[in-house]
Amino acid sequence: MELFREAITSGELVAGETYSANSLGERIGVSRTPAREALLQLARAGMIRIDKNKGATILATTLTDLVEVFQIRLMLEVPAAAKVARTVSEAGMSRILECFAHMQAAADEDDAEATLRADRDFHLQIMENAGNTKLVDVLENLRNLVLTRGVGTAPAARSCQDVVDDHLDIVKAISAHDGPAAAAAMRRHIVNTAELLIAQEAGDNAEFDADAVTEALRWPNDYS
Repeated sequence: MELFREAITSGELVAGETYSANSLGERIGVSRTPAREALLQLARAGMIRIDKNKGATILATTLTDLVEVFQIRLMLEVPAAAKVARTVSEAGMSRILECFAHMQAAADEDDAEATLRADRDFHLQIMENAGNTKLVDVLENLRNLVLTRGVGTAPAARSCQDVVDDHLDIVKAISAHDGPAAAAAMRRHIVNTAELLIAQEAGDNAEFDADAVTEALRWPNDYS
């Protein structure tokens, strides 16, 4: 499945185009049966649509999809960050710091693509330390939906170093085993990323102006 996923997120398989399982299998270099199983998994992840007797259509990610992805990330990653801060082991913290170091190394090279990959790995590593494998799978699928749009905040909306710096409070809070601070830092970071990315993609679309996006991102962790 990873080969198909990478082909979609890289743009090798084009959004809106329909491909047969046979042609995809030949393109990736796998037989028809594993190709079909991989496509079923990608359909469940929302990356493709399978139409009987037609094939698999690569789905484009809409602005509404982006908003919903970030809403779900807020629901999942904010409490998970708090849990990880309270329970992370020394080995787990080392892996989180290693991912953060990879992000910094990519930023030092001003490599936007590598920085965003390291960003993804950093978040997945935090979720792995939450001790819920399904949470990791869900988050990976959500981030891949964003990647299918072929966008990121770096370098269009902020520099690679800005991306790294936006994660620093999360690292500090988890290192200090401060659950509330980790939750607050994760929420701030996700909201900041969402607002930058959606503004970048929405342009003059009034339906997704700053006030609308702020309101849409407010309620996932609003218990008042």
